[in-house]
Amino acid sequence: MGFCSVRCWLITGAVMGGVLAILGGILFPVGDSIIRDTVHKETVLENGTTAYEAWTVTSVAVYRELWLFEVTNPTEVVQLGAKPTVVERGPYTYKIRYLPKENITANSNHTISFVLPAGAIFQRDRSVGDEEDAISFLNLAVVGAYSMLPKLLHGRLNLAIKKHNASLFQSRTVKELLWGYDDPLLSPLLNLTVGVFVPYNDTYDGPYNVFTGKDDISKVSMIDRWKGETKLNYWNDKYCNMINGTDASSFPPFLDKKSPLYFFSSDICRSVSADFERSLVLKEIELYRYTLNPLTMAAPTENPDNRCYCSDPEVTRNCTTAGVLDVSACRENMPIFISLPHFLHGSPSLSQDVLGLKAIEEEHFTFLDVEPVTGMTMRFAKRLQVNMMYGPSKQIEVLNKVKDYTVFPLLWLNESAEVDDETAERFRKELTSRIETVEALRVALLAVGSVLFTACIITIAVTSSRRGKKA
Repeated sequence: MGFCSVRCWLITGAVMGGVLAILGGILFPVGDSIIRDTVHKETVLENGTTAYEAWTVTSVAVYRELWLFEVTNPTEVVQLGAKPTVVERGPYTYKIRYLPKENITANSNHTISFVLPAGAIFQRDRSVGDEEDAISFLNLAVVGAYSMLPKLLHGRLNLAIKKHNASLFQSRTVKELLWGYDDPLLSPLLNLTVGVFVPYNDTYDGPYNVFTGKDDISKVSMIDRWKGETKLNYWNDKYCNMINGTDASSFPPFLDKKSPLYFFSSDICRSVSADFERSLVLKEIELYRYTLNPLTMAAPTENPDNRCYCSDPEVTRNCTTAGVLDVSACRENMPIFISLPHFLHGSPSLSQDVLGLKAIEEEHFTFLDVEPVTGMTMRFAKRLQVNMMYGPSKQIEVLNKVKDYTVFPLLWLNESAEVDDETAERFRKELTSRIETVEALRVALLAVGSVLFTACIITIAVTSSRRGKKA
């Protein structure tokens, strides 16, 4: 009777273990479905979801650190044709993106529209000096006028340069160089305020139209229109004018390491892609790091897809120069070239024409750290360099000694942000914890069930064997 009772209990335990293991196994696909449903619900851009709340507020501080390139040999460059030598001055740091999205409007085609107001607040405690620091800098007015005025007017420009005692370089404050000043040379000619980021404060980026993901979660945050258009008009090519991906603040959920992330940047007037590099953990949240593909800024001879970005073969050495992007078409024809800092991944000639540059991968590369289940960007660093181009001129005396076209670095910036502790905790509580609970439950059921089933079966077998020997 006793043996029968033990045997019955063991059989019951084995059955229960088997049931638990089966439930755990069933919970894998069921759990995946629960997780997907939860993520789909919370990542849709509509009022009441976790994603919408994070999308509309500006709780995470975004800072823009700026390093300006000071010229140490301006006289030798102008009078002797020497190569310019530069040194970094910085960082001068500003808090940006502190203003919330405006004009948020839900549209009938499952998109939502908005504009991004621009503003910058100087952060003295994060900077090496004051905005009133003076720096020997490229003369933006001279180089701008040289490029924007037809060559027929270069003689008159030379007279104006001499009248105002201007040169290829000048001393200006950081505040003037970044945010603008009235130059006696250029302002009367073209009625322009001169500055690297002019205009910026009190301006808007957009409007943007992005998909909410309500009807198709794989399209959430994808840009449908920018400034009312589905494509750009800066490049003479359908491919280069495409607006692909999101604005990089978030991506569709359930990332695939094998697939690149696409995003559009109005700063560089084009779409780019980033590839998976590695996994990492930030504030107890597992993230995927994505970095720009080096071919993004490659010369057309190496990456034919970039040929449509080569707008002037003369100044880009017949489209063989790598590492710079001519964005003058979207900068009112100012001779602006965008690159990675210190011409990282650029042609050697770029850093040979301007001395004092040294590209360092760890300091100068761009990355996105994205939570792979939800597609939310938790940390990023966008690093870019702003350059201007000038060349030789027989009519403009300050350019008489210049031997070749020079892409001159003005400054490089590190625009970065990281999810704060409060937001990270809320993210873990509202979304990650639910996923982890389902994961833990199904693993526990499968593990406990398997162990219980196996132990009971083994015990039954051993007990039966011993009883048979006794008989």
